[in-house]
Amino acid sequence: MTATATDIGRAADVLRAGGLVALPTETVYGLGANAEDPVAVARIFQVKGRPPSHPLIVHIAAADQLDDWVEEVPATARLLAEHFWPGPLTLVLRRGRRVPLEATGGLETVAVRVPDHPVALALLSAFGGGVTAPSANRFGSVSPTTAGHVRAELGDAVDVVLDGGSCQVGVESTIVDVTGEMPSILRPGGVTREDLEAALGHPVAVPSTSGVRVPGQHPSHYAPRARVVLVEPENVVAEAELAQEAGHQVGVFLPPGLADAAVKAHAVVALPGSLDAYAHGLYGFLRELDQQGCDLIVASLPVEEGLGLAVANRLRRAAGPRPSA
Repeated sequence: MTATATDIGRAADVLRAGGLVALPTETVYGLGANAEDPVAVARIFQVKGRPPSHPLIVHIAAADQLDDWVEEVPATARLLAEHFWPGPLTLVLRRGRRVPLEATGGLETVAVRVPDHPVALALLSAFGGGVTAPSANRFGSVSPTTAGHVRAELGDAVDVVLDGGSCQVGVESTIVDVTGEMPSILRPGGVTREDLEAALGHPVAVPSTSGVRVPGQHPSHYAPRARVVLVEPENVVAEAELAQEAGHQVGVFLPPGLADAAVKAHAVVALPGSLDAYAHGLYGFLRELDQQGCDLIVASLPVEEGLGLAVANRLRRAAGPRPSA
């Protein structure tokens, strides 16, 4: 059920009192706190089990509020905000005095965005300030795309969960560093590289490493309980069957070209042909195979264009080394 005006007003009061609110966005559900309250921000890290050096994103209600949160707004940042806000784009800029270092992982840069979801925007308007909101899940695990996912994973650790239905995009925002001479993509996401390049009129780099820390850069992130193994598309069926014969409970992501293939596995997800639909369903697919008891997931990377770049990024992180306990 979609959150009501009464629910949103109560959530705004909880934020003012230093509490935590899970809120829907167009990308994933976020775990929100008052961005100007260091104690409330610290509680986010505690609930998620997130390293305090891992920066958060400050969500604001409108592009014209950007100057309140950053030191300066370069012309490139203004242009991108005009094109893509509200929307799944996060801009990294120099931190303004209003942002505590607890929210930036100790950095002098801050990540800011305007979400494109009516419940999130209504909450931000009712609250009247910025809300730090990483994904509402335990650190490193699969991001939530429904209110039910949040409740199942975080339970009573969240003071209020606002239900806004299933997230439209399904993967996190694109993070773009605009602190230098040329913008660069630090995390692929809901705004594609092609869209950014069309807006800017020039190519945009996606560096493999960056000196700017941002969400989602941990070697293992977005990971289900099952181990994820990435193989070439033509090897998915053979690899899955070998693992199943070796005693694993195997889940398979079947690429669209193999949707009708017979495969001996514990569980099978036939992937949609659309990259947008794949991005929308990705985290749900991973959760589904976890729930079916799989201990290993065999998948291949999609074509890295459009939202396929974001999906490939998430699968690589999901297959990476797990965080130490």
